[in-house]
Amino acid sequence: MKTRNYIALFEEGQNGGFSVVFPDVPGVVTSGRNFDETVRMAHEALSFHITGLRKKNCPVPKSRTLEQIKTDWMEWEEWETDGDFLVVPIALLPPLQKSIRVDAMLPERLVMRIDSLYKNRSAFLATAAEKYLEDAIQPTASKKIARV
Repeated sequence: MKTRNYIALFEEGQNGGFSVVFPDVPGVVTSGRNFDETVRMAHEALSFHITGLRKKNCPVPKSRTLEQIKTDWMEWEEWETDGDFLVVPIALLPPLQKSIRVDAMLPERLVMRIDSLYKNRSAFLATAAEKYLEDAIQPTASKKIARV
């Protein structure tokens, strides 16, 4: 399953939070109190909007590269002139409600420990994975754009 990424522009606010816009998805904006919360909110806003478009059988905007956005997006020059911001690729993730079946190999002892404490192994593994990923969020692909 290939994940589509959309470029998001993160602008830091005066209170330390961030606001976000998606050049390829007009009208989708969000914000957060800090960078990590803003990344989560950006994923949710993008997913919610695209899911709504699909339910209404509306076309889903194609994602562009940063180079394409710099060339084609009318607001790019204004953003570049106004100040510092972060360019962050945001993956279009499926809604949280949709589960898919996966097969995994785990040590028998670990499975026995999980089963002894939890009634639903899948729910435990999903919760543990979400927590691990939430704690591991790093802006590895983000790039700071400064005024030239």
